[in-house]
Amino acid sequence: MKRSDMRKIGRNDPCPCGSGKKFKKCHMGREEELALDSLGEVSEAMSAMITSLPEVNYGRAREMADALNLEELTGTVIGIKFVDLKAYSDLNIFGSGYRKGPEARGGGIFINIYKTMKTDPDHIYLAISPDIGDSALVHQLAHVLDYLEGSRLMPGTMQPLSLELGIPVEHLEHTEEFGRWLVYLKEKFEVQLDADDTIVAYLYDNGMLIKGREIKGKNGFILKTKSDNILKFLSNNSRDIDEMIRHLPGYVGSRVAGDGGEA
Repeated sequence: MKRSDMRKIGRNDPCPCGSGKKFKKCHMGREEELALDSLGEVSEAMSAMITSLPEVNYGRAREMADALNLEELTGTVIGIKFVDLKAYSDLNIFGSGYRKGPEARGGGIFINIYKTMKTDPDHIYLAISPDIGDSALVHQLAHVLDYLEGSRLMPGTMQPLSLELGIPVEHLEHTEEFGRWLVYLKEKFEVQLDADDTIVAYLYDNGMLIKGREIKGKNGFILKTKSDNILKFLSNNSRDIDEMIRHLPGYVGSRVAGDGGEA
């Protein structure tokens, strides 16, 4: 099924995956997974192009990954492999191009498992850049843990639901479960988070992040209300947040309304 065809599927139509569920209750919001999996769109040869990339060890990547007992933490026997971000991007396989954004911050991308599972179902792949810092590594590893034992949502697949509901994609990508793992890894590896992830951790500590099951439920009213509450909370606490992050990497200016920065 082509991506253009998926845009024609109605919310109440049967999901093309064959589950028997309505599209809104199944793959809506995860169309990338459906596109990659349907009709073998990612061939074994394409998958092998990714899984045959040489492993890299930039920054503390291997140290951190090896220090995590994924079977103990998540109940899953799986490993983590790191490949070079530019080498992966140059393959240009269904959106592998590197982009600056929430899921490519500091040089890290969680590669959709539908791209690698045909030739290496035993590993999750992260594409990272040589200059990747501790905060970006912790961010991506938190996504791995969240996917295996948390929200179980695939990073980078929330854009369609975000656009449909008018909700910032960050509110859907960074679930309550992601926040729990982010804080866990921050403390385990004694990492100073960057400005954006410090805000995520602050939202988690204050019980403001959206739960994975709420996102999977795709109830527009609930998700929009939760998102509005996050924005209101950030606005009401903007001065404290600005003081908290102004010295951190990734700080882009005051979040306080009236200070000439973001409101």
